[in-house]
Amino acid sequence: MNNTHEYLKVNIANGKAKGSFIFKGNKYRITVLSDVLLRLEYNEEGKFNDYPTLFAINRNFKNDPKIKVKEDEKFLNISNDYFIVEYTKEKPFEASKLVPDTNLRITLKNSDKVWYYNHPEVRNFKGTAYSFDRDKNGVKLLNGLYSTDGFASINDTATPVFVSDGTVKKNPSDGTDIYLFIYRKDFGKALQSYFELTGYPALPPRYALGIWWNKNENYNQNDVKEIVDKFKKNKIPLSNIVLGNTWQKGDKNETYPNYEFDKTKFPTPKEMLNYLHENKVYLGIDINTANGINEKDAFYKEAKEILNTKTNGTVPFNAYNTNLLYAFYDKVITPLLELGVDNFFMNDNNKDNISAFMLSHYTYKNFERNEQRRGLILARNHGFAPHRYPVLYSGVTQVSWRTLKYLPFYNLTSSNIGVSWWSHDIGGYKGGTEDKELYIRYVQLGTYSPIFRFSSKRGHYYKREPWKWDANTRNIVKHYTEVRHKLIPYIYTEAYKYSRLGTPIIQPLYYKYPTTYDEPLYKNEYFFGSEIFVAPITDPKDKVMNRAVHRIFLPDGMWYEAKTGKKFPGGKRYVTFYKDEDYPVFARSGSIVPMAYLDEDNLNDVHTPKKMEIHVFPGQSNSYNLYEDDGVSNLYKEGYYIITNIDYNYRQNNYTLIIRPIEGKTGIIPEKRDYKIRFRNTKNAEYVRVNVGRLEAAFETYTENNDFIIEVKDVDTSSQLTINCGGKAIEIDAVRLINEDIDEIISDLQIETKLKETIANIIFDDKLEIRKKRIAIRKLRKNGLNGLFIKMFLKLLEYISEI
Repeated sequence: MNNTHEYLKVNIANGKAKGSFIFKGNKYRITVLSDVLLRLEYNEEGKFNDYPTLFAINRNFKNDPKIKVKEDEKFLNISNDYFIVEYTKEKPFEASKLVPDTNLRITLKNSDKVWYYNHPEVRNFKGTAYSFDRDKNGVKLLNGLYSTDGFASINDTATPVFVSDGTVKKNPSDGTDIYLFIYRKDFGKALQSYFELTGYPALPPRYALGIWWNKNENYNQNDVKEIVDKFKKNKIPLSNIVLGNTWQKGDKNETYPNYEFDKTKFPTPKEMLNYLHENKVYLGIDINTANGINEKDAFYKEAKEILNTKTNGTVPFNAYNTNLLYAFYDKVITPLLELGVDNFFMNDNNKDNISAFMLSHYTYKNFERNEQRRGLILARNHGFAPHRYPVLYSGVTQVSWRTLKYLPFYNLTSSNIGVSWWSHDIGGYKGGTEDKELYIRYVQLGTYSPIFRFSSKRGHYYKREPWKWDANTRNIVKHYTEVRHKLIPYIYTEAYKYSRLGTPIIQPLYYKYPTTYDEPLYKNEYFFGSEIFVAPITDPKDKVMNRAVHRIFLPDGMWYEAKTGKKFPGGKRYVTFYKDEDYPVFARSGSIVPMAYLDEDNLNDVHTPKKMEIHVFPGQSNSYNLYEDDGVSNLYKEGYYIITNIDYNYRQNNYTLIIRPIEGKTGIIPEKRDYKIRFRNTKNAEYVRVNVGRLEAAFETYTENNDFIIEVKDVDTSSQLTINCGGKAIEIDAVRLINEDIDEIISDLQIETKLKETIANIIFDDKLEIRKKRIAIRKLRKNGLNGLFIKMFLKLLEYISEI
């Protein structure tokens, strides 16, 4: 193998588990990999695989499981705190369909749950799928790891294997090979074992967390520059442009290269790339090997020799031919990277999952030739531990409320199989009607999703450009793109925790409240990282009320609405009302959310910020570790990163915030940093003390809405910043009241002011029972109240009665 492909090498020794936890006979092999993970193999010829598979790349676990073993010539019994394995040696795992658990029976400790071979696992909450556009009959979700039974299995039988040079070969065993996760209610432990087996999630470059543009127009070089300029003119941040499937297409009547910029549209691609990079914008391009290799492609002759074909015309691309893959990456992908292209959209839509895997794997690994450039691809889900290759493309979607409603649910089920990096078409890709309310709700969901990518098919009337909408819609979208950009320090920290600890960025509410899985009103709610909770709006608003009527359930604890700061006691259900510009995002008491401070002169910059705004919510003490590195290279794997601890000590009349570096190396972040500390729901403090190290520091204080803000500039980031403030009753106790929401609704309605007073007197009369209020509202028809408004107020009374 050529030395230029050293980056592909695989340590095949990791494919073998520790011998002391392997129990083997002539036809069976049972391996205890961890306290919650078993490998179950059966082969009539006694052939077992110790090579890493595309799915399971490591069986040499760090920590030894704790087990007890009893066995004789006929029976094997393995037990620990989670399970009991009972197996009749050398027998097939399934005795018969009528009594499937006779030969192999695995019991969950302290429960009545039993797993056996071919168990239906009907309580599995599902995982993910290939993409939305593979099956015309709807998305078919595969099983995940999360189940209310407390167990889940993954079949790895006959999956191809890696050999030492990194190439893929046929599995030497064709017998049964199953991984069984037996965790009872300890799903976090199951995920950790899953990631140790399959590889921990990759950390994408920092720019991937910003705003993407991916409209499939027939752009030329000037068009691309104009996109950058339009975003800049409208003061909307932009991080990554992905060119669709026309960047390489020339005259339709001529053969054109499949993998080179069309010279008529992109005469100087290097100049264009320089312009993008000067504006802190990255570039991805669509690569579709389904187009094959033709006589205009750089490696056409070499491809024909490798494939040993003398046929003229287009040569089909064969991902199974390793030499062809090497030539493709040497002659196509690497030159594009050297030109300045930053990432690739592998858009084959290949229904051969193994071939799709190989393209994703090799394309992603190819980035490792240069440690200064971290890998990023966009590709459909091939199904073999796809969390290793960010980002996943969910496929062509319809512009519809139905699609929007499905997206958060899909993100949540993906967490059940350890996948977070999904990228959906924000706004929808095709069809439907361009509806400003739908567009806004897509954008808001994208703001609180792992990846935010504006996308649609070609067409003047697909309005993904915020500036194509009316002023109000444009301003709302602009605001949420700014929020997204400001959240990058927080999201990047959560991405690091995901890559290091295996904690999914999105976690469903049903992990803590399983019954909500079957409640359509609440099944889409999720935790976005450790500090934020989202209850997405996925239905159109009430047109008369001009608000989305939204039912939410909040977990236990005290919660604050992120925008208004209003308090919501948790463990309760609420009826809420949201205008277009509002979105149900909450922070738990004590939450710390580090954000970038937007610089309008350098709006696209996603690197470690010189200015930071840190939101701190009252109610209880907390600590948050902010992770930062250079954001683009792989040097963080060698220790070139820094972790800054933000420690909040809460007392009712006194807050102390300490910011200090605790791990990593200097020189990663700016030497000096400006901090804007926003204490949420806090009045003007009576006293404030600020120290950098042991020295007192200058600062500025002021209040803004319901927040108390302290600004400290030019703080030495290698020193400790200590802020102490307090006073009597500084915390604002702004509990959310439904009467305030209804009062705002009445105020906004286009009806006579005098009639509003009459309506308010009826609605807010505590002595009047609901039935009589309904009668009184209906009687207002005589006073000229329109029937539409009468129906609306009767609905409001229904909502009030639910509380």
